[in-house]
Amino acid sequence: MRVHRSVPTTLLAGLAATALALPLALAGPASAADPGARASAVPARGTAHMGMGVLEHDGRGPVAPGGVSALAGWTEGVDVASHQGNVAWSTLWNSGVKWAYVKATEGTYYKNTYFNQQYTGSYNVGMIRGTYHFATPDTTTGTAQADYFVNNGGGWSKDGKTLPGVLDIEWNPYGATCYGKTQAGMVAWIRDFVTRYKARTGRDAVIYTATSWWKQCTGNYSGFGTTNPLWVARYASEVGELPAGWPYYTIWQYTSSGPTVGDHNHFNGDLSRVQALANG
Repeated sequence: MRVHRSVPTTLLAGLAATALALPLALAGPASAADPGARASAVPARGTAHMGMGVLEHDGRGPVAPGGVSALAGWTEGVDVASHQGNVAWSTLWNSGVKWAYVKATEGTYYKNTYFNQQYTGSYNVGMIRGTYHFATPDTTTGTAQADYFVNNGGGWSKDGKTLPGVLDIEWNPYGATCYGKTQAGMVAWIRDFVTRYKARTGRDAVIYTATSWWKQCTGNYSGFGTTNPLWVARYASEVGELPAGWPYYTIWQYTSSGPTVGDHNHFNGDLSRVQALANG
């Protein structure tokens, strides 16, 4: 089920501005003339997570003091991965976080080593939760990665507590920004993933991305907006321009530095809308 609400023009009023610039360059692999230029900058495979490239490429804007109650009528959630380790889910729940997404897989080579604690722990405190897959389109096909995701935590069941899986498609932390693909090739890869995911689960995968990356690497392709809910990343006081084809966002990742662990996100609706997405 898609969530359709008007995108507000001004949000999180009165927020304090924070500037941060990261020195790491992730534009692409080292050139032949300087083969060691990026050796120290490339992270280990498996360590990628949602929003890893947002700060570098899109920057950071204001973050809401206190975070979770900034928007009346929106529902606060977090996304986590292995670098957060064992998460204090009861603390998050008490702070107002009601849903969570947990990284399950990356490529066809990595499974989150903290998956059980994070996925089961969020459920046990009462959260509606789901899982996401960090895509690496340069390593294997979209179909193969969708299968790997579903087989390792990315499935779905209509229990009212399980959100559809997420395709996290964004800047490549390991090499060339667009994973060496043309814009048409990237669109085809994404289509293969979401088509296979739906065939396996019966659900349309949520697509997580940032508008600037989407423009650069897909040519601002508009063909997924009628089927796949949008999770947009932008660390600012306004969500800004959305990728083509999506008149509304379902989830907005608005900061990587909230008052509690994990990236913080607003679901575009109240808790009943989160439940509706979970139920399909």
